[in-house]
This record gives sequence, C-alpha cells and structure tokens, in this order.
Amino acid sequence: MIGIPLRFKTAVALVLLGLLTLLAGVGQKTVWAPAETVTATAPSDGAAAPLTVIDQKLRTLHGGPVKISVKGEGSFMLAAGRPDDVDAWVGKTAHNTVSGVSDDSKSLQLKHTDGEASAPSPAGSDLWVTTENASGEMNYTWNAPADGEWSLLLASDGTKPAPSSISMTFPNDTSTPWAVPLMVLGGLLILAGAALVLLKPKGGAPAEGDGEDGGHGNVGTLASRLAQRARALAGAKTSANAGQPAADATVTGTPGAPGPSKTGPGPTGPGKTGSSGADTGRAGMAVALLAATIVAGSGVAAQASTTPAPAPTSSASAAGGPDKASDAPVLLDAQFRRILEQVSSTVDAGDAAKDASKLKPRVDRTELEVRTQNYKIRSQVGAYEARMPVRATKLLTTVVTNKRAWPRSVMAVTQGEGNVVPQLLTLVQKSPRENYKLVETTPLQPGTTFPAIARAGTETLAATDKSGLLYSGAEALAGLGDRLTTADSPFKDKLVEGKSSPYIADTLAYQADIAKTGVNGNFNFTHKVVPEETTVFRTADGGALVLGRLNFEFDGTPKASGDKLAIGDDAAVLAGGKETSTGMVLNFAESMAVYIPPTGSKDPMKLVAATRGLVGASFK
Repeated sequence: MIGIPLRFKTAVALVLLGLLTLLAGVGQKTVWAPAETVTATAPSDGAAAPLTVIDQKLRTLHGGPVKISVKGEGSFMLAAGRPDDVDAWVGKTAHNTVSGVSDDSKSLQLKHTDGEASAPSPAGSDLWVTTENASGEMNYTWNAPADGEWSLLLASDGTKPAPSSISMTFPNDTSTPWAVPLMVLGGLLILAGAALVLLKPKGGAPAEGDGEDGGHGNVGTLASRLAQRARALAGAKTSANAGQPAADATVTGTPGAPGPSKTGPGPTGPGKTGSSGADTGRAGMAVALLAATIVAGSGVAAQASTTPAPAPTSSASAAGGPDKASDAPVLLDAQFRRILEQVSSTVDAGDAAKDASKLKPRVDRTELEVRTQNYKIRSQVGAYEARMPVRATKLLTTVVTNKRAWPRSVMAVTQGEGNVVPQLLTLVQKSPRENYKLVETTPLQPGTTFPAIARAGTETLAATDKSGLLYSGAEALAGLGDRLTTADSPFKDKLVEGKSSPYIADTLAYQADIAKTGVNGNFNFTHKVVPEETTVFRTADGGALVLGRLNFEFDGTPKASGDKLAIGDDAAVLAGGKETSTGMVLNFAESMAVYIPPTGSKDPMKLVAATRGLVGASFK
C-alpha cells in the first residue's frame, strides 16, 4: 500500500499545483486582464489636405462606440453622413482617408488622394445628419444616427488643412478563454490533494504503532467530519458542487475502522498484499474519475468563455434584407425637419421685407419667380393678396425619395399658422454641394385626400416613365393642360376634381367670361407643361403623384383699329401701364399636383392640389 509520507507529499504537490493554477486563472481576470480599450493614432507625417474622410467601416471594426479625439489649430468641424453623400461632397478635392488600423492596433492607416487644393466650407450642408464644431480640441463619440453605414468628414473651412492629430479609441477584446478553465482546474486539483490525504487503505492489520485509535483512526474521523461538512455546503456555491464527487469518493472509499484481513490464498498472496491491490485499484478509479471531471469541466468552461456575444444587427439585416445605402432614403426625419425650419425662416424673412434677394439661399425656380413678382406688385398695390406663408409645422407628412442620384426631390405637407388648407412643399437639391431649395408651394384642394406614400422612402420616376401607371407624369400634366384649355377636352372624364373648390371648373368659367364680356378683343388661353419642373413620386398603392408647373398664357388682341384693352392694377405694375391698343399677354405660373392610378385601375386621375400666381404682363 502507499505509505503515509508518499501520500502526504503527493497531496501537497497537488494542492500547490492547484493553487498555482487557480492563481493563474484569477490573474488573467485581474492583473493580467487585457485593456478594455485600444487607441490608434494617425501618423504625423501624412500629407496635408483640406478634407479628411473617416471610413464607415471603422465604426464597426471592434463593435461598440468609437471615441475620436481631434486636435488642430483654430476652428474645425466633424460631420456625419452617408458614405455616398460624403464621397459626393468631397468630389475632386484633395483629401485624406482614415481607412483602417494597423495590425498592432496602434496606428491609423491613412490614404492620401490628390485633387483640387480647396473646397467650399462643408458647414451647413444638408447632407450631414449631425455636425460637431470645436476650436483647438474635440472629443467625439461616434454612434450611428440610424441604421446603415455612416462616414465622417473632418474639415476646417475648406481652404486650410484639416486637423491631422487624430486618435481613435476602440473597444478591445477582453475575453480570457483560459481564465475560467484554469480556475476550475486549480480548484479540482486542490480537492484532489485533499481527497488523497483523507483516503485510507481498506483492510489489513494496522501498521506498527497504529491501533484503531491511532493515526489512521484519526484520519478516518477527520474524513467523516469533512465529508459531513462538504455535504452541508453542497449546492451553496459552484466550487462546492464541483468538489462534491471527491468528498463522496472519500466517504465511500475510507471506512471508519480497518476490516479483518483475508487469510485465504489468492493470486497475489494473503493478507496485506491482497488489501494493497484492492486499494490501488480504487485509487486508480478515483484518479480516472477525477481526470474525466477535470477534462469535462475545463472543456465546458472554455466553451462558455470563448462563445462570442451576438453582434448587433440593423433592422434591415434582421429582417433578412440587405442594408445598402442605395436603398436608404436621402433624408432622415431629423434632417428634413431642420431643412424645413431653415426654409420657413428664409421665406418669412423675404415675405416680411418683400425682398426676393433674401429668398435665394432657400427658394428657387417657380416659387422664387412667383414670390418675386408678388413682392413687386404688393409694393404698389396694397390690396394684392400675398402668397400663402410657408410653415415647418404642423408637419402632416413627408415624402422622401430613395433615389440617391442628383437632383434629389422631396416633399412635405404642412399646415401651420396662416395655412387655411394643408400645403404641399416641393424641395429639390440640384447637386451635393447645394442645399435643398423650395421650388413649389401648392395648396391641397379642399375636400381632397392626399394619397398615401411610404414615409420610409419611395421611388421617384422620370416624367415619361409609365411603368405600372395608367399614364406617365408628363401625360397626366399634358391632359390637365388640355382639360384647363378646352371645355370638351377628351380628358374630361379621365381627370376629375373635387366639388368643394373646383379649380378646373373655375378656370374654364373665368376664360369663358373673359371671351364673352371682352367685346373689344380676341382672346386666347393656353396651359402648357414646363417639362423640367415635373416631379413624380410612387404612391403606396402602386400609382403615382405628379407635381409640376403649367404656364398659363392669356393673350389678347384688339378687334379693330382704335380699340383698347385694359388690364388690372396688378398686371399694370408688371406691364408698365393699364391700357393697350396693340395687344397684351399675361402669364401665370400654375403649380399643380395630380394623382395617377396604377395600371388596371378603373378610377380616373384626380387633381390633388392647385394654385397660380401672376409672373408676367406685357404689351405687344
């Protein structure tokens, strides 16, 4: 049998090895634990450029928020935008791109692209979802403002070099896959050492000097007490559960007193020799069970420690669809509201001062022309009606295209103070470096329902595109022009309007009345489409809403020599007089919106919104 000194030495060795292993596991979780973050710095010897782009893939390189520190001289800005928007704004300007991180995670990879030496200031661009401004130093936490990919643009004023002192702090991989297995293994080794001390050989006479009340009896009593204590603590802690098999083995393998020795002959000899062989077999079984427990426990712990947490997913990827910038709406809701507020403030300033120059930063095309002439007329004719005010609130709905090429068109429906009915506001961004401008305001026809359009982004169609529609946008506006010109138009039953405030019927009645009462002249009326002003949005039912401009021309010529034609005070301001013997031409800009049903529908087209404004008057 194994002697007490050898068993004690083996037990001590196991306990010491267990303590070292346990401490190694604890150390990996404490003093040797990896840093929670890692910081990479841009090289200081990079080429100077007015713009610096931080690639979108760096935001998700390690998961979790990325902290950016920038130092530079004077004022600078950091803007967040879609990668294609950032690239489009940068264009051909020389720039640096922070494209990655070195293998040791200490340096940022910087790529220089040659180009134009300067650019306009990117501050205030409608492309940016968020903008941070700083002077000297900036600490910025990079979080995605919405689903999808997002890049950053760093710049001073577009002419000075962008700050070059850039560092980015990323979440670090703090996993320690061997920490838990080492702690489990250390604990098991300690228990194994304790079990080896408490195990007592079965059978055989007591050794010399060891009676039933001697050392072995004390060890057996101690083992019993320890076993009872272990059972009392079982289930309270994980370590107690892990140690219970060893305690049970100690109880079952070590009786309280030695049994009688075998005297019969056996293959290994009588007496103590047979008892030693049985004890050796039991010890081997205990070691085998202990080894199996260690291997199994370590394997499970290692698997638990190294199993990665699920990566965050966007709503698009969670739904099984691709999350591509090409499918994203060109504006987020917060962007759109900010733009509307700026447009509204600009129009308010122009209206209050009757100064069209104040409109130009945010108003263009038809709306700029109509308001310019409205201001001119109102400066001399006080009773002339002002244009309906433009309000950012109450915002009823928005229509945003997901067509990311330029020009980009969007629309809002608002009804704020001074808006008797909801008003359709059409805005267009011509190019990446230009902001959205209001191009048309069109009051919704009373009693008319605005068609449903997906707010998360919708398709815009070319004016001549008839896919899935009864008519193309160009055909619908041409039909409306014919309908406004001729009472018996072939579109009479194909394009209808509400009865609450019939724009078409009123226009036809006005033209008929002029022709009847104007006995001194011959009059002609036309309503022609302006193709470049047409915008078409796909509606939720597969139809479309087309918005556009018609030029309404009112031409009059005296019937006989000496006859004169008179015009109103409003037109006289633009024409420079009130009477003419040679003829006159009045021009109105008509802003219109028509709903087009989808292919297969039996419903007619419907006039949704309409208004007109005097933009010209002249004598022949």
